[in-house]
Amino acid sequence: MSSVMYERMRVNPKFQELVHKRGSFAWTLATIVLVLFYGFFLLVAFSPALLGQKIAEGSMWPIGYTIELCLFVFFWLTTVVYVRRANGEFDELTQQLIKEAQKEKL
Repeated sequence: MSSVMYERMRVNPKFQELVHKRGSFAWTLATIVLVLFYGFFLLVAFSPALLGQKIAEGSMWPIGYTIELCLFVFFWLTTVVYVRRANGEFDELTQQLIKEAQKEKL
């Protein structure tokens, strides 16, 4: 693609919409992940006894393992959510931008 075509895409309102939606979604997910991740490490640093307690009477699983397993699954699900949205909504907007930029060229 030529630089003229790129410039047409940059001034398109759909491009601004794409940048805003993708950026805000990515920052939201990143904030959630970082808060949970560092929150867990703060819990490890300041309350290790709590994490060592068993999840239930007679259980072999400590609370810390359970929380970490849940975080691990949640982080994978967060990745899946982002990839699905990126491959759906964001790719659709990108394809619309490309088609509109190519139409203007003709």
